[in-house]
Amino acid sequence: MKILLVEDDQNILDTVKTFLQAAGYEVDACTDGDVAMQKIYDNSYNLAILDIMLPGTDGHALLKEIRSLNNTPVIMLSALSDENNQIRSFEAEADDYVTKPFKIQLLLKRVEALLRRSGALLKEIKCGDILLFPADYKTMHNGVEIPLTVKEFEILLLLAQNKGRTLSHDAILSHIYGYDFDRLENTIQVHIKNLRAKLPTDIIKTVRGVGYRMEVN
Repeated sequence: MKILLVEDDQNILDTVKTFLQAAGYEVDACTDGDVAMQKIYDNSYNLAILDIMLPGTDGHALLKEIRSLNNTPVIMLSALSDENNQIRSFEAEADDYVTKPFKIQLLLKRVEALLRRSGALLKEIKCGDILLFPADYKTMHNGVEIPLTVKEFEILLLLAQNKGRTLSHDAILSHIYGYDFDRLENTIQVHIKNLRAKLPTDIIKTVRGVGYRMEVN
C-alpha cells in the first residue's frame, strides 16, 4: 500500500512517516504543496494524508485535484479545527479530518479503516466475471489469464477502482503517464480499443466527449 503524506512540519512528517512504514506502508512524503501536486500526477497512491496550510499549493487545492482524477481516500491532517475548514474539506469529498495534536495510533486506525473501506486491502478486485490482482498485474477470467500490457492493466485497474464513475480522457492519461506527458490525441483510445478486444465482456463504456466508465452488473 502506497501513501502520499504531505505535511510542512518536518517533525510531524518524520513521526507519521516512521509509524506508517513500521505498519508496512510505503510512504511518499513531502513538505511542499507544489511538489505534492507533481507527485499526484506522477504516481498512484492508495491513500493521501494532506495538511491544509502548506507552502505552495494548499491542501484544499490538492484535495480538489485528487478528486478530479480518482477516488483515492484522503485524510486532511490540520491544526485548523474550526468548523468552516472541516465543512469545506468534507464538501470537497475528503474522507476524514484529523486535527492536531492527534494520537498516532488513532491516525493509523483511521488509515486502515479507509483502506479497508476503499477495497485497497483486497488482494483481488472483482469486475463481473473478471478478477484483477493488483499486486501481480494479473487479469483472470474463468481461471484463464487475460494477457494485458502494463498500461492496459493500469487503465483497467483505474476504471475498476472507480466503477460507475466517468473518468475524463485527460484524467486517465495524466494518472497513467504523469503530469508532463505529451498528450497524444489517441493514446488512451488505442489502449481502450485493445482492452475491449481482449476482455470477454463489454464493461468499458464510452461517454462521448468526456471519457470512459466501467459498468458491471
